[in-house]
Parts: sequence; C-alpha cells; structure tokens
Amino acid sequence: MTKLLEMRGISKAFPGVQALSNVSIDLNKGEVLALIGENGAGKSTLMKILTGIYKADQGEISLNGEKVEIPDTKRAAELGISMIHQELNLMKDLTIAENIFIGREPKGLMNLFIKDHELNQMTRDLFNQLSLDLDPKTKIEQLTIAKQQMVEIAKALSYESKILIMDEPTTALTEPEIDVLFEIIENLKKSGVGIIYISHRMDELKRISDRIAIMRDGEYVDTLKTSETDIKQVIHLMVGREVYVESKPNIQRDDREVVLEMKNVSTNTNVKGVSFALRKGEILGFAGLMGAGRTEVANAIFGIDKIKSGEIYLHGKKVKISNPTQAVQKGIGFLTEDRKHLGLLLDMDVKTNVTLASVQNFQRAGFVQEDKIAKTAEHFVEKLKIKTPSIHQQIRFLSGGNQQKVVISKWLLRDCDILIFDEPTRGIDVGAKGEIYRLLEDLASQGKSIIMISSELPEILRMSHRIAVMSEGRMTGILNALDASQEKIMELATAYRE
Repeated sequence: MTKLLEMRGISKAFPGVQALSNVSIDLNKGEVLALIGENGAGKSTLMKILTGIYKADQGEISLNGEKVEIPDTKRAAELGISMIHQELNLMKDLTIAENIFIGREPKGLMNLFIKDHELNQMTRDLFNQLSLDLDPKTKIEQLTIAKQQMVEIAKALSYESKILIMDEPTTALTEPEIDVLFEIIENLKKSGVGIIYISHRMDELKRISDRIAIMRDGEYVDTLKTSETDIKQVIHLMVGREVYVESKPNIQRDDREVVLEMKNVSTNTNVKGVSFALRKGEILGFAGLMGAGRTEVANAIFGIDKIKSGEIYLHGKKVKISNPTQAVQKGIGFLTEDRKHLGLLLDMDVKTNVTLASVQNFQRAGFVQEDKIAKTAEHFVEKLKIKTPSIHQQIRFLSGGNQQKVVISKWLLRDCDILIFDEPTRGIDVGAKGEIYRLLEDLASQGKSIIMISSELPEILRMSHRIAVMSEGRMTGILNALDASQEKIMELATAYRE
C-alpha cells in the first residue's frame, strides 16, 4: 500500500506532564488505522499536533514522502487533514448548511451577500453522496446529538480530505446510524482516503479497522494487523495491567427499602406517565434508544425539568423538587452525560471541582478553609486513582476518564443517598471503565442507590440488578437482570409507537 502519512519521533510536554515521548505512527492510502490507548495515553495530543492545534517539541511529519510543517489548523486543512472531534463544535443558532460551509459560502453581489439557494444545494449534494436524510435549512439547535454528529462528519468531508481523523465518532449514534457511518468509511477507503479512527469500543475495531496502533502513557507500544490479533491481546498491550472484570451476582433486591419512587410522572420534555421504584443498594439500569426519554426522567428527578403531572416519593414521603439545589439537599446527586458543560468548571483546578457541591462545609466564620479543601481533594485523587500532576491542575488538561472521576468525587463528598449516572463511561477507555464499574459496585454494596443510564447494552446487563427500558417517553418494561438479554431489551426499546 502507498504510504500517505508518517509521524516520526513526536514528543510534546506540558507543564508538569510529558504528554508524548518519541511516538511514531504511519498511515496508508485507503486504510483505517485504529489509534487506541487509555485516557491520557496521548492519542488526542498526537492528533492535535497533526491538525496544527499543538506544535511538537520534537519529531517530523511527512505526507506522501515529503516533510511538511503544520503550524496551524488552516495549514492542516490546506494539506487535506481534517478531524472530527469527540466534543461537537457547531454553532447552534446557524443552519446545517451555514455550519458546514462557514467561511466558504458562495457569495453574490460585490461579494457581500450569501447565495442561500446555492449554499443549500451544495449541502444537499454532499448529503446525497453520504446518504444522509437531513434538511440543510434546519438549525443545529433542532437536531439530536446523533444528527449533530453526522453534520460534523459531513463538514469534515466537505473539505475533500485526504486524511480524516475520527475521535469517538459513534458515541452518540444509534446502531442504524453507526451502520451508515461505516458505509461512509468503506466508500472513503475505496476513494483512497486514509482514516485514523480513535475509539474505546473494542467491538468496532474488528469491524472497521485494518491495523491497530496502541499507545500507553504517552509512548508508542505496537501496531498490529487487525485480522491477525484478538481483542484480549490489544487490551493487554493498551492497559499493561489486569482490567477489573469481576461481576456481582445480579440479584433483585425486593427485600430492600424503596428510597425513590416515581408514580405516573409526565413532563413537557418527553416523559409520559413513567412509574418505577428504586431500592436501597440497587443499581437500576435505564436502557432505550436515542431520544427514548431516559435523560429526561433524570432531569425530572433532579428538578431540571418541571413535572406537569404525577408524583415523586423519597423514603415513602411525597416530595416536590423544583430545582437541582433542592435535589442535592434531599440527597440526590446527578452525574450528567455532558460532564464538560454541566458537571465541571473547566478553567478551575481539581480541588475546586472536587469540593464544588460541598463548598459550605469548607467555610468557618466566613473564611474558606483552603487546607481542608486541599486534604479532601488529595484523598479523592488517591481513592479514585485520578491521574493529575497535582490538585492544582486545571480540569481541562485532564483526560476524559479522569474528568469523570473528578465529577464522581464531587458527589461522593456530598454523600448522596441516590446517585444518577448518565452515560458514566462514555468516551472512557476499557481500563478506566473497569475502575468505574468497581466504584459503582462498591457504592451499591455500601447502601447507595444508583440509577445508571447507558446506551451500551453489555454495560447495562453487566452492572444492573434490574433494567428499566424506555421507548418514546414511556416505560415499556422492567427486567430482572438475571432474565434479561440484549434481545429482550431491544424488543422493549422498540415496543411503543404513537
């Protein structure tokens, strides 16, 4: 195969962190190279160097055998290098077409006015190539996260990229949408595009990649032919240690106290007559397809969305929760799906984020007890094995898995009785997943009650005592995990139709 890209001896350091050390990878034309490693392994840093966001301290990059300099993202785009980031980067008040061709719009009279008709037609032509059924005139804010992800993919491909980097592209997609994406990838391969595919979903690697490049702790480990290796070998090379896989017996806890109960609750945000009970020490999994209403149920419990009918009970007593402050006061913690925007203060340090929900406990006579905050943060960094140079490190510089652990620390410190985890392992590597699974199991064994929303059925089946399934805003069934299967869950997840 023809060599398209070579990155040789790439090193990069940040204050207190050696992010990359002498890393080398290559990519062929018409190939999918899976780039994997734990959160913090250096994958994103390496790709940010390739796309001109960061400048390497050492090393060189060659395209088609010629050495190139990539000082900024504009130069990367000129060289045909595009990246679809895990965190969506769209302007929600603009249309799909305006987002895709922003800065490249067809102009009319004196180059002052945008030709909207031509802009929309360009977008339709692009969507036809990708078999996407979207209206170019729709505003981004009206799209689901999954459809926004498809727009990001279309935007990257509109640059006629020779190298396309995909960072966790399937995390917000349903199975049919993933099938569409993989068809697009196959067609791109046939046209000679080289794809670097970053994913923590091990099953996807076998399905889509030609080779697998493995990184660990900022260093290159090995590159394997996908057809000649197995996932256990990949995980061993990636993690370098035994991954926690033990599973508890998934026994229903009917003898335990009911700590939370919803009775026929409806909201204006896709919750329609939902009823269920959560018991002490139970992990109640919530399954369903995208848009089924799982997050909206969590929002109703936490006081984010207003309840228009129905009742909520805590420990047998009817309660009204009008806002998140009241929910926290009643012992409920919510780890949101969007941890970056709703769970963390990215510009603040680790210690501030850990103590965010309990700041009143660190004040005396009007003064903040900084020493007590520091000791508490150090305790949770050690307890949850949070990888950070220090408790003074800004959260934005931590990997996704470590950011998630900081959010968990925040609610553990608050000592909530009921914890809602919305997609707790999204974007997190297999090693960090194991640690979070162990943590959830430990919390349940200590008597904490957990609602776990997840789009990964193996995760739901592995972790839950019972599984509540939703479809189109309604609860379609609750399964005992011992009797549950992916087939039974999917049957319930597609059961309801208006």
